Amino acid sequence: MAAALIAAYLVIGNVLERFVTARFDAETAAISDAIMAGTEADIQGLAQIVTAPDDPRFAAPLSGWYWQIAADGETFAKSASLYQSELDTGSAPAAGRAITGPDGAALRLLERAYTVPGSDEALSVAVTAPQSEIDAALSVVRRPLALTLGALGLGLGLAVLVQVTLGLSALKRMGRDLRAIREGRSDALPPPKASELRPVTDEINALISQNRSQLTRTREQIGNLAHSLKTPLMALQGEMASNDPGQAMIERMDRQIAWHLKHARSAGAARVLGQRTPLGPVVDDIALVLRHALEDRDITLRTAIPAGFALPLEQQDAQEMLGNLMENAAKWASGTIAVRAAEADGRLLITVADDGPGMAEADHARALSRGMRLDERGPGAGLGLAIVADLAALNGGSLQLANDQELGGLAAKISLPR
Repeated sequence: MAAALIAAYLVIGNVLERFVTARFDAETAAISDAIMAGTEADIQGLAQIVTAPDDPRFAAPLSGWYWQIAADGETFAKSASLYQSELDTGSAPAAGRAITGPDGAALRLLERAYTVPGSDEALSVAVTAPQSEIDAALSVVRRPLALTLGALGLGLGLAVLVQVTLGLSALKRMGRDLRAIREGRSDALPPPKASELRPVTDEINALISQNRSQLTRTREQIGNLAHSLKTPLMALQGEMASNDPGQAMIERMDRQIAWHLKHARSAGAARVLGQRTPLGPVVDDIALVLRHALEDRDITLRTAIPAGFALPLEQQDAQEMLGNLMENAAKWASGTIAVRAAEADGRLLITVADDGPGMAEADHARALSRGMRLDERGPGAGLGLAIVADLAALNGGSLQLANDQELGGLAAKISLPR
C-alpha cells in the first residue's frame, strides 16, 4: 500500500509538473507572439521593435523574466531586466530548454525564429521565465498532494488494522476455547460467529468426540480383558493348596496383569480432552472409604485445598492417584495425614504427607519402580506409587517423594500443568 501511494505521488507529481511548466511555456509563447507582432522593418529594411511588452516583470533588473531580439545573431533589442547583459541562448532556437541567466539563476527558455515584411534579416526572439517560480508553483501543488496521499495512506492503514484485528479476533476466541478444552473447562468448541470458521469448528468437535468414543471403547475392552484373565486365575488359586509352588506363580501373574492393565488405562486417560475434576470432593470420597482405618488407628486427616481447585484429569484417574497416595499415608502414619494443594508458575501442586517413619532418600527411586515393595509385610503388589507416577507423567506432570518438613514423615508430591 505504501509503495502504491508513493508511485501515485510520483505519477501525479509528474503530471502536475508538466501542467505547470506548460502553463509557463504558454505564457512565454504569448509574450513572444506579442514581441513578434510589435516588430517592424524601417525604411532601410532593418527590423526594429515598435511595441515592447508592457509587463513590470521585464522591468525589474535580473528578475529572471527576460526577452531579447537578435537579427542575424546580433542582439538589437532586449528587456530592461537584462540591464547590461545578454542571454546566451546557443546556436539553434529551442523551446523549453534550460539555460543559465546573467546572475547564474536557472531559466526556462523559449526561442523562436521569424521574419518581418520588408526585411531580409533572420530574426529570433528569446523569452525566459525563472525556474525558481516554476519550482515554487510546483511546491504549492505538491505539498497538498503529499498531505492528501499521506492522510489517505493513514486512513487505509487504520482500516486494514481494524479489518485484520476484527478478522483475527475470531481466531483468538477459538484459541481461547481450545485452551479451555485442554484445561478441562469445556468439552467442545462453541459455534463461532465467523461463518468461515464453522467447518473447522465442526471438524475439531467431531475429532474430540471420536477420540472420546474410541477411548471409552478401549477401556471397556480392557475391563473385559481384565475380567476374563482374573477369573481363571482366581479359580486356579482356589484349587491349589496354600503351600503349592504354583501359588507364587499365580500371584506374580496377577500382579503383572494388574500392572499392564492399569498402565494401558492410564495411557489412554491422558488423551481425553475437556476433563476437569474438583480435588475437594475426590479427597472427601477417599476419606470416607478410609474412615474405619483412620478411626481404628486414631489418625487425623488435615486438608488445605483452595476453593475451586480442580485437576485436568478424569474423576476416576484423580481418585486412583489420590487414593493410592492416601492409602499409603494411612498405612504408615502415626497420627496425622495432610493433603495440601496449591498453584504456582502455571502448575498444580498436590502433596500427601504423613507423620510416619518416612523413607531414606536412597529408597525414593526404588519405591517408584513397578512391583517394588520396600516392606513385604501385609497385602499389596507394589504398584500404587508406580501407577501414580505413570498417570502424572502421562498428563505432563511428575511424582516426587521427599521428607515432609512439617510432619516429619514422607511427602508424595504431584505436579501437573494447569
